[in-house]
Amino acid sequence: MGRVQSVVSRANTKLTVQFAAVLLASSSLIGMLFGFLRERLLNATYFDTYKVGLDAYTTAFTIPDFMFFILVSGALSVTFIPVFNQRLAGGNKKSAWELSTSMVNFMALATLIASVLIIIFAEPIIRYIVAPGFANSETAMGLSVSMMRVIAINPFLFAIATVVASMQQAAGRFTFYALAPTIYNIGIIIGILYFTNGITIFGVQVFEGGIMGVALGVVLGSIMQLLVSCLGLIGLGFDYNFKIYWKNKGFRKVLGLLPARSLDQGMDYIVAMVENNLASRMAPGTVRAFNQATMLHLAPINLIGVAISTAAFPQLTERLSEGKVSLFRQELQAVLRVIIWLALPVALITFFTRGYVVNFIKPGGNILIAGLLSVLVPAILARSIYYIAARSFYAQQDTRTPMYVSIFAIGLNIALAVWFTQSLKMGAYGLAFAQSIMAIVEVIILLVIMNTRIKGLFTSSFWHAVGRMASAAGIMSIVNYMMVSLLPLQAGDFSSFYFSFPKFVIIVGTSFAVYVGISKLFRLSEPEPLLLALKRMWQRMARRTS
Repeated sequence: MGRVQSVVSRANTKLTVQFAAVLLASSSLIGMLFGFLRERLLNATYFDTYKVGLDAYTTAFTIPDFMFFILVSGALSVTFIPVFNQRLAGGNKKSAWELSTSMVNFMALATLIASVLIIIFAEPIIRYIVAPGFANSETAMGLSVSMMRVIAINPFLFAIATVVASMQQAAGRFTFYALAPTIYNIGIIIGILYFTNGITIFGVQVFEGGIMGVALGVVLGSIMQLLVSCLGLIGLGFDYNFKIYWKNKGFRKVLGLLPARSLDQGMDYIVAMVENNLASRMAPGTVRAFNQATMLHLAPINLIGVAISTAAFPQLTERLSEGKVSLFRQELQAVLRVIIWLALPVALITFFTRGYVVNFIKPGGNILIAGLLSVLVPAILARSIYYIAARSFYAQQDTRTPMYVSIFAIGLNIALAVWFTQSLKMGAYGLAFAQSIMAIVEVIILLVIMNTRIKGLFTSSFWHAVGRMASAAGIMSIVNYMMVSLLPLQAGDFSSFYFSFPKFVIIVGTSFAVYVGISKLFRLSEPEPLLLALKRMWQRMARRTS
């Protein structure tokens, strides 16, 4: 028991921004791989044989996810952390714990009410809002309603876990926060592998199985994620009370900041609902195909944009709370450069290797998913930049500016999606084009506003560096295209992960090595930490073998 506590205590130590970024990026990569495994198992089982079931499963998440994101998620993390940080930095722990315990209880109560409402109104929500196209299929309608009612518990469980995780982020603890998404995916994988075959307790079958077993796996994953997140509280000194401190100034301040960011988050999911609504009117499997392409393009965004901006955000807020504006500007510029340097080649590699990428989650590949992913590639770069751009406003406790920009961008997205799919008859590709255009427009507007607010952020040296990054990425693209031509996907590759993955690693590894080399040649500073880490690793290996 003492050994377990010792391990937990070491995991709960405060981390530097650099180490936290590496940890979050690594955990995102691991979580992404488990997510790919989850999707591969699902698609291998149902995509070609039960498209209606997969469409229903995908649709079942829309409203629970919407309620979670509009009430909790990013809304809480970017409004709660700056205020909580101020209390901790000022030595006012009593106020900090009152704030955190109030948020746990308030969010739990709000999401519990939301979960109950979803259970009650699942059928009309799907029939008239989320997937009216399912009205022609009793199977799709019945399955999506049943699964949405099961998954409805997610907002409640996620809300508590998110408040707990936000407290850990504010204190510079990221280990158990980083583990949570992987644990969630493991729960779903258990559902796919075991619950779909039925559940028997003491010789009595209590659940017949089928795709509903995956929904049960989702709930299991949510519970497991919450338990793991709570481990991060050990040693933090959190003083929980079953009470909401309405008079706490920090709590009232967070509630004041919350609506703007919540509306911003909710707007993103309104787009998801519109896209699901439009896709449900198309051929069976379109809902799932668009969902899969969206998930694939989000993977590098989470790995780069979300991970780096999440790690940098607490320190950026700390710089402003200390009045160090020049240091805030300097660190923000450095983070922006790193994100662009990483996201640019990743977006281009995704475009050229899209056949490989799709094959990882759908054995045999899928032309529609690959085509949609190629259209979404520009959004990889734009959305990666967006997260740190938006957080630069949140660090200044300004949640309204990103909200106003999002309202405009999302309105544009919806208008384009309807126009492209209904008038121009572009099908699912219309949804993808609308999303990419929206992502580009939104980040450009944010950067323009940021430039007027933070003087000296976008200097000539910054743009020269970005130009050199673009040139290096262009040269890398030529190499990447040649590598894909030399190592094409073949018949055996489609049936086995073991055939395609080694080729993919060679293609990506060679392309990125060229990019790093050209970046070094162009005297960019971004590859230096990577090259230094590789040098140290090589030296350690040399010492061990000598």
